[in-house]
Amino acid sequence: MTASESLALITETLNNNRKEITRRGGKFFILWGILLAFFSLLVYALWKSTGHAYWNNLWFALPLVGYPLARMIRSKEEPAVATNVVSRIVSGIWTSFGVFACSVAAFTVLFTTVGDHPLAAIVAGAGLTVNIVLLFGLAETITGVALKNWAIKIAGFVTGIGSVAIYYLTGATKEQMFIFTFAGLVLVATGLIVKYQNR
Repeated sequence: MTASESLALITETLNNNRKEITRRGGKFFILWGILLAFFSLLVYALWKSTGHAYWNNLWFALPLVGYPLARMIRSKEEPAVATNVVSRIVSGIWTSFGVFACSVAAFTVLFTTVGDHPLAAIVAGAGLTVNIVLLFGLAETITGVALKNWAIKIAGFVTGIGSVAIYYLTGATKEQMFIFTFAGLVLVATGLIVKYQNR
């Protein structure tokens, strides 16, 4: 096999892996989008009816519900795709997002609970919700780049930039939960588009 034939084979294998990862990802976009929209509306409704922001602690239940459901869906699939460079990149993107999002949340909680700290007012006004969704949009866009899928790239951009627009329209109030609702709906739409692309 010549060098050009080897390169063509590697390229074809990577493209096939990208397509398979994207095809299987559609249902997970839909799952996480529905959960994100549901939890955001639940937190918003409870926050609005009681006037207490501590309902934001319900966000910790999202992974407790989502991961078992995702595992159940994955276990019903045909045999898993072998780990490859593309799947490792996509996994690394979302692991990095998780670390950054949790770090930003922890930093915000730490400095807003220490009321007399000079950074408390700055961090409280920094918009934790919009920062997390902006990171989410960035992770989704980079995933779209890695998978060479225009729908995922555009959805990530719309999620990230759309969240900033919603934040500035609603301000730092309970209505900012609609940023997560918006992100969830975009995620569901992305999953439906991906499923349509791969039917």
